[in-house]
Formats: sequence, C-alpha cells, structure tokens
Amino acid sequence: MAKIIPEDKARQGRWGRHGLRILIAALLLAFIAWGIAEIYGEMIDKTPTAEQGELPKG
Repeated sequence: MAKIIPEDKARQGRWGRHGLRILIAALLLAFIAWGIAEIYGEMIDKTPTAEQGELPKG
C-alpha cells in the first residue's frame, strides 16, 4: 500500500529569503540594463546622419 504524505511535507522546499534575493537581484539587473539602453538610445539619437543634413536649394 502506498504511503500517504501530506502536501506540505511532500514539497522540496520553500522559496524563503533565497528566492526573494534572486528575484530582487534579477529586478535590479533588469533596471540596470534598461538604464544602459536608455542612455545609449539618447546618445545615438543626437548624432547627426547624412539624411538629417540640409536639402540642396535650387
């Protein structure tokens, strides 16, 4: 006969503080990547290109 184990005892483990630290670290890394992308986007937006030059008059 199979042994019946309660659900809370059958779990491998709880998330606890370790899981919270991982989630916070991932969120911080996402914000850092977003900030770098914003800064890079602002830098490349201000550089003039050949298409933005003046049109020839005539």
